[in-house]
Amino acid sequence: MTQQTPVSKASGEGGAAPAEPVRDPRLLTTVASPKGWLDALRRRLRGGELGPIPVIVGLLLIAVVFQSMNDRFLSPQNLSNLTVQIAAIGLMTTGVIMVLLLGEIDLSIGSVAGLSAAVLAVLAVKQGVPEWGAIAAAIGVGLLIGLIHGTVFAKLGVPAFVVTLAGLLGWQGVHLYLMGSDGTINTSPNGAIAMLTQTYFVPFMGWAIAAITVVLYTLSVFVVERSRRRARLPYKPPSEIVFRAALLSLPILGGVWVLNQYKGVPLAFLIFVGFVVVLDLVLRKTRYGRMVYAVGGNAEAARRAGINVDLIRISVFGIASTLAALGGIMLVSRNFAASVSTGGGAELMMAIAAAVIGGTSLFGGRGNAYSALLGGLVLGAITSGLLLLQMDTSVRFMITAAVLLIAVIIDAISRRGRKSHARGGA
Repeated sequence: MTQQTPVSKASGEGGAAPAEPVRDPRLLTTVASPKGWLDALRRRLRGGELGPIPVIVGLLLIAVVFQSMNDRFLSPQNLSNLTVQIAAIGLMTTGVIMVLLLGEIDLSIGSVAGLSAAVLAVLAVKQGVPEWGAIAAAIGVGLLIGLIHGTVFAKLGVPAFVVTLAGLLGWQGVHLYLMGSDGTINTSPNGAIAMLTQTYFVPFMGWAIAAITVVLYTLSVFVVERSRRRARLPYKPPSEIVFRAALLSLPILGGVWVLNQYKGVPLAFLIFVGFVVVLDLVLRKTRYGRMVYAVGGNAEAARRAGINVDLIRISVFGIASTLAALGGIMLVSRNFAASVSTGGGAELMMAIAAAVIGGTSLFGGRGNAYSALLGGLVLGAITSGLLLLQMDTSVRFMITAAVLLIAVIIDAISRRGRKSHARGGA
């Protein structure tokens, strides 16, 4: 193995530092310069760590192609509509990502979204329950369903595929029963339900949210890196933190500027992004998140390490179905109605496709919450572009299938590259 000497901030005091043991390349600190950052990026690519690069490149290509075919694609109005459109599927995708991290699959999220939408509409319209109360009840139904699925899977040993396939059929049946002969229940266009997708923040609020986001990110990274420095662990220098914050600010401030040209930043998109950020922090910064990755990587090893594998599995399915219920609520809010077709169309396949396209591995143990945002943007951009070009739904399905296949191929190739890199470094 070729030895690599990490750049240590703790060395160099009182003369030459002794030779350090070889470390995992992912723990190496980088020189605070463009060359250092490029070297770190090169190491990650050689190790099969592609990250979000393929998705970002794909998004740029999609934007260039559709803008060249229709100059309204990148208009503020179309981009604003796109952010609202992806909120429902994006929330469902976020739940799918949790299940995929375990190396499992949940086929019931579309039916759960539809059932939650039916519960919401029946309670709010037919039973006269206040809309916020109906929203809470619909979310509770999603959580209960997820806990049932997780318990049957974890405690009884029934494969997740079978459990959630039964859920897909069963909960869809309950959905149809609740809707009754009406088929469609219209909700108020001015109530709390409608507010979720019809609320836009004034420009000042949009700028304030963007500024607070960048500042909080920068301060949190400074705090974390200062703790790592005090513990004599590899850490990022201040110049790199500032550089990363500047890079983060570009899409955030640019996005707010574009959205402010139409109606402002939509609440629905902020809700979606908020769940993505919170879930990402949970997965990366908490003990629970590390246990999820451990169970997805090797359940038996996690069990021997003292992790309650059954509890992790039950909780993950509970989170997934809760987020599916939130997606169903967003569908009702956007359409001002719940119907027998809510959640029963292509929502399931789109949510799974968005998770994989965004970079979550089908093999378990690899991925992050931001896959929902990236994958949702890719599928939303494809749908929006094809609608502007007035192409048939069949074309959208074929293009989505091709993009999904490419994403899976990239995942398989990068997985093979990680294995080869690990063998080469052994």
